[in-house]
Amino acid sequence: MSWRTPALIAAAVLLPLTLTACSASDGDTADERPEAAAKSPGFPYTVENCGVTTTYQAPPRRVVTMNQHVTEIMLELGLAESLVGTAYLDDQVLPKYAKDYASVPVLAEKYPSYEQVLAADPDFVYGGYASAFAAGDGRSREALGKSGIDSRLNTESCTEGDAPMDTLYEEIREVGRTFGVTDRAEAWIERATAENAATAKKLADLDPVSVFVYDSGDKTAFTAGGEGIGNELIERAGGANVFADLDKPFGDASWENVVARKPEAIVIYDYGSTTVEQKKKRLLTDPALAGIPAIKNRRFAVLPLSDAVLGVRVPAAVGKLAAQLHPADTTP
Repeated sequence: MSWRTPALIAAAVLLPLTLTACSASDGDTADERPEAAAKSPGFPYTVENCGVTTTYQAPPRRVVTMNQHVTEIMLELGLAESLVGTAYLDDQVLPKYAKDYASVPVLAEKYPSYEQVLAADPDFVYGGYASAFAAGDGRSREALGKSGIDSRLNTESCTEGDAPMDTLYEEIREVGRTFGVTDRAEAWIERATAENAATAKKLADLDPVSVFVYDSGDKTAFTAGGEGIGNELIERAGGANVFADLDKPFGDASWENVVARKPEAIVIYDYGSTTVEQKKKRLLTDPALAGIPAIKNRRFAVLPLSDAVLGVRVPAAVGKLAAQLHPADTTP
């Protein structure tokens, strides 16, 4: 997964110093261009994001996104024309974004090198996971800032608390404000709120189903913990995460603990080269798991990984998971 295993691209394109310098020619960045500021009502705008405070005099105009869920946030807000590069899909973009996504240059299959980022001449880089800005790979936010490039990290990577859906709304609101499309952001939040409320109404009188999330793993199970949007998604879908006591969004659990907690259903995250069927086979053929209710009843639900991170898919994913956990009670 992109936030756990940042990848350097071995065949990175090395650029002359003159090209590196052009991204911040004469020391100007997007927030310092008076001609842009004059055409941008509502600016300057100052925002604190994951410990970095930035003042924008105008919306960023040349954006690189790293990680699928932040790319989809940009596309949902109608900002495809601002994108000059993207990288790192976990699965497939939604069909409604496919045309816009196809218009954006893909800088790397996984994370681009620092040189590849600079080659796109961005004034803004938006990362989905902390690994997008890994200092050891040369892409730290500090390094980007020294090249005149502003940045944003999806706030799931730096927010602690018990209201991840509110964190999602704030993420959309701040991105909309940064790009001068506040009306689009607020319209999305209004639709998402209504969608969540409709799902909650369907599930109001139902008992939760105990759920174990299987992301990956063999010797241990990599699973969803009690922090972050993944856990809230399960709860809003009428489930109860058996590893909600794990105080982080994701973590490892022993198979002995999985057995001991007796999940009634298993949610499989679908992404990468290991298929859903391969994951099911691994679970169904492990004799140590045979007594788990979810295994005995072959009760599985499936979500693409990009449904279960802090992005615009979450409200629909709540309904999608609810329909799998409570099929008889959520059918229209």
